[in-house]
Amino acid sequence: MKMKDLNSKLLTFLIISSLFFLSCNNNDTVAITDPISADELITLIEADDVTDNVSNLIDDYFAFDQGVAAKSEENNPQFLSCMISTIVIEGSTAIVTLDFGDGCELPNGNVISGQIILNYALDVTVHSLTISYTYNNFYFNDLSVEGGSEIVRVRENDNGNPQSTATFDIKVTWPEGEFATRVGTKTREWIEGFDTRDWGDNVYLITGNWNTTFKDASICTATIIEPLRREVVCLYIVSGIVEISKNEHTGTIDFGDGTCDNIAVFTNELGEESEITLRGRLK
Repeated sequence: MKMKDLNSKLLTFLIISSLFFLSCNNNDTVAITDPISADELITLIEADDVTDNVSNLIDDYFAFDQGVAAKSEENNPQFLSCMISTIVIEGSTAIVTLDFGDGCELPNGNVISGQIILNYALDVTVHSLTISYTYNNFYFNDLSVEGGSEIVRVRENDNGNPQSTATFDIKVTWPEGEFATRVGTKTREWIEGFDTRDWGDNVYLITGNWNTTFKDASICTATIIEPLRREVVCLYIVSGIVEISKNEHTGTIDFGDGTCDNIAVFTNELGEESEITLRGRLK
């Protein structure tokens, strides 16, 4: 009788466990696993913030200063007063170091430090430009960032807007020792602000997909199913939907209706909704 009660309790536990979204498990073990927490979802979003903000900087650098490298080895005009850019010409290649020193605050309140090193051909007349870059002792707020990316920029897409497609492979490490690696592709259409020198009025629509591998070797796959709207003056994505998959489970993160706030809504595969409060590390 006791064994029957024990089996009944175990069965109930297994049924409840199977309803959790985004459970982590090894492929060679049974699927009795823990659900993904709100903090883990926030970790995914914070890692996105790194790639988005860096892409914003590189887009602006080339929008404002492209062509200067072909003419001069002197420091070029700055669009961020706390950044120093240095150009070295080697044949037909420009190597640009964007140096943010010990701390450079962006218009949206994020603080970056260290260096981003860009490498690209000097032919500024071409419709598209391929840029590779790496990080050197780079920090986004208190997150350490390693690795790099390759970006293909076009002056005008089919909508007449600048567009960049980044293929990235980076590692983000949090102060407490947690880390995540990300491999994937993002396409960013620059829909507002590209015709001004005001960094803060830039607006982008972002599509793409990527994989995130956590410290425990579990993997999340993210696919943007409704373009993300990134307004540079806001710390948070203001709208758009990302589908998250882990093992056999799926769910979505909805960033809202365009309002700049720190709220997103997570919906699991059962249709159950929960509110996520995003972290703004400096505000």
